[in-house]
Amino acid sequence: MKGFTLVEALVAIAIVSIAIAGPMYAANRAIVAAQIANSQFVAAYLAQEGIEYVRSMRDDAYLYQYSQGNPDASIDAWTDFSTSGPSDFSIWQCEKTNPTTNACTLDPFLPMGTGNNESLGPCKLPFGSGNDCAPLYLTPSNIYTQNSSPPNVQTPFTRTIQIEDISSTVSEVNVISTVSWNFHATPYSVSITDHLTSWQ
Repeated sequence: MKGFTLVEALVAIAIVSIAIAGPMYAANRAIVAAQIANSQFVAAYLAQEGIEYVRSMRDDAYLYQYSQGNPDASIDAWTDFSTSGPSDFSIWQCEKTNPTTNACTLDPFLPMGTGNNESLGPCKLPFGSGNDCAPLYLTPSNIYTQNSSPPNVQTPFTRTIQIEDISSTVSEVNVISTVSWNFHATPYSVSITDHLTSWQ
């Protein structure tokens, strides 16, 4: 018998389609997994940067008080850091219990401090209201910022920093730095938490 019947041709096409579709699907899933892993890697570093920046503010508050010869440098520095003291060192706008802000975003290009036009800027909140922190932008020198001016390019990442008081009687706080993004309409986030105490 010469040639293929129509049924044989359809079976052959189906087998070839399955043989091609399987590896292509696997390759697609591998590419998606690599893109997610890359984003998680970047997000983890951005979240850690938020933690390190807040720790630096605490340290700078202490060094400032110490340089002034203050015998209570540790106590006064913690007060400056954890309450509405000098804005160069204060994190009070980022506290979860703050009724008007309760979270901040970080732009290391701006002067150290908490407030408008300072490195830790309050988000438009209440948190979760749809007016959360603005996305991060990437500069031509590959630095993440809140500055949306060209030639900076918008990224999918949003970073929030929140401070959580642990105790009203002990000088200690939790710093929660969260970076979130969407990929193919699926939300992802990386959070890092650190426990800070006053210098003793």
